[in-house]
Amino acid sequence: MEEKKTKGGKYVPEIKGTLRNHMIEVPSVIRNASGIKVFGKRLKSFLFTTDVAIIKNTNADAIIAVYPFTPQPVITEALMMAADVPVFCGVGGGITTGKRVVNLALDAEFKGALGVVVNNPTPNEVITKMRSVIDIPIIVTVVSEYEDFEARINAGSTIFNVSGAKNTAKIVRAIREKYKEFPIIATGGPTEESILETIEAGANAITYTPPSNGDIFSSLMNKYRNAFQEER
Repeated sequence: MEEKKTKGGKYVPEIKGTLRNHMIEVPSVIRNASGIKVFGKRLKSFLFTTDVAIIKNTNADAIIAVYPFTPQPVITEALMMAADVPVFCGVGGGITTGKRVVNLALDAEFKGALGVVVNNPTPNEVITKMRSVIDIPIIVTVVSEYEDFEARINAGSTIFNVSGAKNTAKIVRAIREKYKEFPIIATGGPTEESILETIEAGANAITYTPPSNGDIFSSLMNKYRNAFQEER
């Protein structure tokens, strides 16, 4: 089936199939972001998940796969095999520190990750060591407007990933006042209004957290039950 949607006065043909029609679509307002060009690919929307079923069924430009456990190469490999869009893998920096982070980053690059993500506690010395051995972007998580951004940049950070909950737009604004062109990814929040606020504050790309696999399945099962009741 072919549909047409209007974007900036131009028709955009859209192709959908029967089986692939049910997917996680990121909010369209994210298209207002400038995007970040990484190795020739312009990325505006990052889906925050490690669920391979969701990764395989989304229209997001890229995946940002960070999880609250020690990163493992077998997980990175599974994510890379499932995705047909660029993947930015978490390699630690919080619970996992030191040389292990550097080794995990190198392994992620070898497995095909387009970038690596480190948690906020990561020391600048570790970022510098990572920069000396990998050629892909290093995304450093930012949680406060009072962080030493210049030190992070000098250490080798490529992109900031702002995750400040309700203060995210405020943090993005603070970074943008000092660094007009440094790449920023940021969480957009739960509404189109909060996403747009974050973009207007200066974020180049937005991370979107999808509903869980369980929530999606629950909604689908309720639909099946309701249909069954109507038939009776």
